[in-house]
Amino acid sequence: MSILNGLKEEMKNAPQGVFCPHLFKCRGYEASRSECLPDIRADGIAAVFTQPKPYIYKNDLIVGSIRPYYVAPTQEDAELVSQYMAKYPERNFWQGVDHFAPDYFTAVNIGIPGLIGKIEKSKEAHKDDAEKIAFLDSMKKTLIALCDKLTAYAEAAKALIGTPGYDEKRLTLIADNCIALTKHAPKTFMEGLQLVWMIHNCFVSEGRYAMAIGRIDMFLYPLYKQDIENGSLTDEYATELLANAFLKICERRFSGGDDVVNICIGGVDEEGNCSVNGLSYCVLHAVRDVNLPGPNLSARITPDCPDEFLDECLKVIGTGLGYPALMNDPVNITALSRKGYDIRDVRNYCMVGCIENFITGMQPPWSDNRFDPICYLEDILLKYDAEALDNITDMDEFMSIYEAQLAIGVEEYIQRMRANAYVEDPENMTSPFLSCFCDFCIERGLDINMGGSKYPSVHGAALMGIGTVSDSLAAIEKTVYETKKAKLSEIAEALKADFAGYEELRELCRSAPKYGNNSEYADKYAVWYTKTLNDMFDNYTTYDGGAVYTAMAANVSNIHAGRDLAATPDGRLAGKPLSDAASPTYGCDTRGVTSTLLSLSKPDYTRCACGTVVNQKFTPAAFKDGKREKLLQLIRVYFSRGGQEIQINSTSRETLIDAMEHPENYPTLVVRVSGFSAIFVTLGREVQEDILSRTQHETV
Repeated sequence: MSILNGLKEEMKNAPQGVFCPHLFKCRGYEASRSECLPDIRADGIAAVFTQPKPYIYKNDLIVGSIRPYYVAPTQEDAELVSQYMAKYPERNFWQGVDHFAPDYFTAVNIGIPGLIGKIEKSKEAHKDDAEKIAFLDSMKKTLIALCDKLTAYAEAAKALIGTPGYDEKRLTLIADNCIALTKHAPKTFMEGLQLVWMIHNCFVSEGRYAMAIGRIDMFLYPLYKQDIENGSLTDEYATELLANAFLKICERRFSGGDDVVNICIGGVDEEGNCSVNGLSYCVLHAVRDVNLPGPNLSARITPDCPDEFLDECLKVIGTGLGYPALMNDPVNITALSRKGYDIRDVRNYCMVGCIENFITGMQPPWSDNRFDPICYLEDILLKYDAEALDNITDMDEFMSIYEAQLAIGVEEYIQRMRANAYVEDPENMTSPFLSCFCDFCIERGLDINMGGSKYPSVHGAALMGIGTVSDSLAAIEKTVYETKKAKLSEIAEALKADFAGYEELRELCRSAPKYGNNSEYADKYAVWYTKTLNDMFDNYTTYDGGAVYTAMAANVSNIHAGRDLAATPDGRLAGKPLSDAASPTYGCDTRGVTSTLLSLSKPDYTRCACGTVVNQKFTPAAFKDGKREKLLQLIRVYFSRGGQEIQINSTSRETLIDAMEHPENYPTLVVRVSGFSAIFVTLGREVQEDILSRTQHETV
C-alpha cells in the first residue's frame, strides 16, 4: 500500500468527540495573568497551539493534524467557553475573521525567526507608541507559540521511534524539519511545505475557515527548483509530499465537517510573464492523487501558457473531480486593476473560498453575500396594479422602472452589509497571529482589521440569476412589446397563478429567445445586467473605504432563493431554482456548447472583480485523447473573447442517476457543485437534481 493510500485509511478512523478549538483558547484566557487585551488574545492563541498533544499519522510526511482538537467537553468546559467567549468574542464572517490568503511568500522567504526579527525592528520604530508595542508583542508571542508547536511535533516524532507501524527514517526527517523551522527559514522544499502546512494548521486550529493556501507553485518554487537541480528532490517525491499535506485538508470531512481551501497555480508573475513551472504540474498531480473534494484548486490560464499545462488541467478535470476551476488571467487582472491596486500586487492575486479574487496577503479577510435581482423584477410585476403595468408603453420604460427598483435594492444591500460588518469594540477583537501574515501589519504595528493591511477591506456582492433575468426580460419584450400577444398585466396574473390556467401564455414565454444560444435578443440583457449592476455597486465602499466587488456566483443559493420566489416571465414555475451563477438556465441552452460560450463571453467581465462561476457539463468521452484538444481550443477561444471562468463536470448523466438511486455504490463519486466540489451522494436531493439538470454536451 502506498503512503498516500495508507494515510487515507488512517484518516477514515474519524476522531472521537467535537471539534473544540475555542475550549483551548478559553483555557488560555483563564490562565492569562495579563491585563493587556492584545496580550490576553495572544495567550489564548498560544494555548490553542501548544496545549493539545500533537498527533502524527503512521503515514505522515508533512505533519500537522487537527485531531487533537476533537474532545468530549464536560459541563464545566461548556461553562468556561461560555464565560470567556462572552468576555473575548470573535469576529464573524462579515467582520473579517477568515477567507484570507496569507503572505506565505514572506513566511517561506525569511521563516519564523525572520518574522520575529521584523517585529523587533518595528518595535524600535514605534518605541514611543505603547499600543503598537503591545500589539507587536502579542504578534511575537503567537509566533513563539508556533515554534513551540513545531518543537512539540519534533519531540512527538522522536518519541514514536520504535513504535510498530511507524517508519524511523520518516520520523527522524519530520523531527529534523520541525526543529529546523524554529531556527531559520526553510532550506529545502520539504521544510518549506512543512512550514506552510503548519501555519495553515494553526489557522484551522484557531477555528478559521476557508483559509487559502494560494500560489503554492510560486512561493515554494525557488526551493523546489533548488532541490530538483541538486538532485535531492524528484517530481514524483514532490507530488507525494504535496498530496500528503493536501489530504489532511479533508480531516474534517472524515469527521462530518468540511473546509474550503483554495490553492492557486499558474498565471503570471509580478513582471507579467507566464509563471507555469514544474511545481505547477506536481500540484495538479497531487490533487489528482488525493481524489477528494478537499483542495479547491484554481488554475490561472494565460494566453501564452503551454497547451501542455491546460491539457493536464483537463486530464485532472476529466477524472470526475471537476477541478481545477479555470480562470482567465487577463480578465481577472484587468478587473482588479480597475480598483486601483498596484499592478505588481494585482498580478500576484489568488482566490479565497470558492472563486473569489484576492490580493494575496494585502487586504483584510473576505466577506460576501448574495444579491438577487429577480426579487425586484417580481416587485414590479406582482405589486403594480393592472392599469399601472399596462400603462408602461415600451421596453425602454419598463427597463427604466426596473433599474430604479434595482437601485433601491442595492442601497438596502449596502446598508445591511455595513451593519453586518460593524464591530463595536475592535480593540477587544484583534487577530495577532493572522496579522503576522498580512503585509504591512508588522511594519505599521496594527491589526489586520484595524488599518494594518496595505489595502482596505473588500466585499463581494454575488449576483444571482443572470439567465433567469435575461430570459424573463426577453420574454416580456417578445410577448408584450413586439408580438403583442399578451399584456404585461396578463403576464403578472399568470405569475400569481403559477401559470395554472395560463399554459398557452407560458409556452409563449418559454418559446422566447433564451440566453446561452448566441442570440442577441436575449444576450443583450445579460450585457445590460452586468453593466448596470456594476455601475450601481461602484458607487459604494466598505466601512474603511474599500471596494465593493461583484461576482456572477450563487454557490447553491440559486436553489434556496428560488424556493421563495413566484413564477417568472421566462416560464419558470414558483419555487424552482433560479439559473445558476453566470450560466444560462439549464436546458435552455439548446444550440450546443459553442453557442453557449459565445453568449457567456458577451458581458464585460472585467467589471466583475470578484470572479465568475460558469458550470458546464461534458460526457467523459470529451476528455479522451484525440478529443480533448477540441475542448482545449474551445476554452482558448472562450477566454480570448472575454470569458472569465469555466468549471466542468465530466460525469455522465447516467452515472449521476444511478448514484441517486444506489448511493451505496458511489461513496467516492466527486462532482463540481458550484465554486467547490463534493461527494455527490452526500449532497441534498435538490442540489443533486440541479447538477443533473445541467445541459450535458456530447461533443465540442
